[in-house]
Amino acid sequence: MSNTPEHVKCLIIGSGPAGYSAAIYAARADLKPVMIEGPLPGGQLTQTTEVDNYPGYPNGRTGPDMMNDLREQAVRFETDVRSGWVTKVDFTGPVHKVWVDEKTEIHADTVIISTGASAKWLGLPNEIRLRDIGGGVTACAVCDGFFYKGQNVVLVGAGDSACEEATYLAKLCPKVYMLVRKDAFRASKAMVHRVENTPNIEVLFNTEVKDVLGEHAVEAVLAINNKTKEERKLNVTGLFIAIGHKPATELFKGMLDMDEAGYLKHDADRTSTKIPGVFVAGDAADKVYRQAVTSAGSGCMAALDAERWLAAQGKH
Repeated sequence: MSNTPEHVKCLIIGSGPAGYSAAIYAARADLKPVMIEGPLPGGQLTQTTEVDNYPGYPNGRTGPDMMNDLREQAVRFETDVRSGWVTKVDFTGPVHKVWVDEKTEIHADTVIISTGASAKWLGLPNEIRLRDIGGGVTACAVCDGFFYKGQNVVLVGAGDSACEEATYLAKLCPKVYMLVRKDAFRASKAMVHRVENTPNIEVLFNTEVKDVLGEHAVEAVLAINNKTKEERKLNVTGLFIAIGHKPATELFKGMLDMDEAGYLKHDADRTSTKIPGVFVAGDAADKVYRQAVTSAGSGCMAALDAERWLAAQGKH
């Protein structure tokens, strides 16, 4: 058996809408892509229930089914989809070296990173349980707010994204309780003013979620003032968590440029990183939109950028 590392033209690290879209475009360009799916094949959408805002699905689709659709389409064009987890990379030389599950070494002319990001959660048992059964706990107001039209909800968070999501929900819901753990927002003045000027948002400072009530779906949120210890039952049907996301980019520290939160940096009008032949797509680089459709679009862009880079190098 040979110990010579496998050499591929295009290696995709991670799956999800960005990875699968990159694979579809790369495969159709005859780059013969190899995809390492990662620890959560299909990405964040495999943990959601209904997806109603992705074009082409007039009746909606469950997250797992949608990701299976994208995976099957990538495989139809002969993408080599492999289970595994990239545990080490070395982008210092002319060939990009990647290790899978700490043992298998792959050399790639181009690498597309689509490792995604994950929402941060409070970690309460009932929060996680109801989240996992699609029972009214979510981390994306833009994705799921529509399902709570005409209903009262709780949103947890204090930053710009939380303020934006609260005002978005306030257009759909008669009452939005916004729970802020400390005695002030962490958001910009402009975003704070938007919240303060929205009459159906009630901000509760120094307040945290103590428990989420409901067997099969959210029926109420038990909030507690962390100063006075006073408890309050909020009769709501939805709990939105907006305390941030964590990009899955630890693997690339020291190799690629990233911002203070860990999102990978790339050229302004391209998906290319500072390492020639290494590209990034999806939520690993996007802290603004974080939608399946924008991730898929960036996956397409990364594949096109990889193809053009290979052509310029005379390798395709």
